[in-house]
Amino acid sequence: MKTTISLSTPSQVETESLVAIVLDNTDANSAAPKNKDANPQLAVETSDAGVKAPAADLLASGEVSGKPFESNLLHKPAGLKAKRLLLISGGTARKFTSYELRRIAGTAVRTLKARGIRSFAFIAPPSIPAVEAVRSIVEGALVGNFDPDYYRSDRRDQKIDALTILASGNTDKDALEKAANEAQIIGESQNFTRDLVNEPSNRMTPTILGERAKKMCDQVGLKCEVYGADKIKELKMGAFWSVAQGSDEPPALIVMKYEPAGAPEKPVLGLVGKGITFDTGGISIKPADGMEKMKYDMAGGATMIGAMRAIALLKPKVKVIGIVCATENMPSGKAQKPGDVQIAMSGKSIEIINTDAEGRLVLADGLFYARQLGCTHLVDAATLTGAVVIALGYANAGLFTNDDAMYERFHKANNDAGEKMWRLPVDDEYKENIKSTIADIVNSGGRWGGAINAAMFLKEFAEDTPWIHLDIAGTAWTEEQKPWIAKGPSGIALRSLVEFVKGFAN
Repeated sequence: MKTTISLSTPSQVETESLVAIVLDNTDANSAAPKNKDANPQLAVETSDAGVKAPAADLLASGEVSGKPFESNLLHKPAGLKAKRLLLISGGTARKFTSYELRRIAGTAVRTLKARGIRSFAFIAPPSIPAVEAVRSIVEGALVGNFDPDYYRSDRRDQKIDALTILASGNTDKDALEKAANEAQIIGESQNFTRDLVNEPSNRMTPTILGERAKKMCDQVGLKCEVYGADKIKELKMGAFWSVAQGSDEPPALIVMKYEPAGAPEKPVLGLVGKGITFDTGGISIKPADGMEKMKYDMAGGATMIGAMRAIALLKPKVKVIGIVCATENMPSGKAQKPGDVQIAMSGKSIEIINTDAEGRLVLADGLFYARQLGCTHLVDAATLTGAVVIALGYANAGLFTNDDAMYERFHKANNDAGEKMWRLPVDDEYKENIKSTIADIVNSGGRWGGAINAAMFLKEFAEDTPWIHLDIAGTAWTEEQKPWIAKGPSGIALRSLVEFVKGFAN
């Protein structure tokens, strides 16, 4: 999607469709309107009277509620050079932020492309700083432009090809174009991640994931090595290999390095992703219902691959190493069994209670290996537990950390990126849940506090290295179609990771 920044007056722009945001300016303490069917406080977010005029009758009619993402399309709007005017409600003005703006941009894309429209112009709301608005619009539009129906024989290739953002006020066009270019990289990298996650497991084996990562690295100038079973055994990654041993598909240890000229020796940031390309649960096999979605169990790994793409193109002055431990988790005569004891790369012994708690096993060796490669700060991402969905639902990813300063850095990046995550504890009291009577630790601490138990397990391998764990099990897959995003992979955490890395560079 080509993006253009324009300082033209919106009403004078020739376009297939002009998009404007409608906000409810009702004060929280004001009385309700006498006419319950009309809301006189609804207003179009623009200073251009030429755009407000054709929308006035509709907003005064009582047909527009002002609820978020409500869309109304006007054809041949009087006084505009645009062929159409799409009005999208953003809710109340006092709560409207760039978070909502991203979603409205996605809603605009999905609304218009469904009607066969290929280009449009979007009026940047003056209530949000121009650079922030441009970033949000571009990122949201790109996310909305993605559809997962690759393999449908009757697929209609409906895409928005061109977006013009109409900025207003005393703005620096060069700064806006820079923001748009950076947002384009991030949005395309998020869609690259979604593309990887969307592939079925017969078309996204560990080998293929490694090939896709290597191809991407070659294109953007990253160093990349993809290792197989021999290297995994040589490194004594017993936890990783214990998951891989049950599958006929060979595992892949993917190592991507970004080492820009002029970057300091430290810090070195380690991004570690769970890459289970299909998860049956192993011997502790999952129920059949919903198992087809387990192709998404490599979303954490895909996120790290996509993040490394964005980092390479944005060129922050900080060293970053991305590691993905990719394998299938399959039941077979070679598969590990409940009760087995495995020795991780760190030397810790692990009693296997449940073979479906496999993601933490591959991450254990991935985290330790990142430390061996010199990483001074660690972030891992994984679709790790159903328990995090019980705790937080589908709105927030779970965030765990052993370092408050690291959390503050990531929390700022998370807010800047407009992604929702919620910190959960990793207090020492929970350590009792992962104690084993036969080994150092167990890989499953029971039902209660399951997401925390999994994080406590990973904490054993991060040790004193500042570390953040992102459990994205409830957020990596959008369970139903939304106005701003298709059902399917979301690409969650990529934007936060990129902002986090940029924060270290700055």
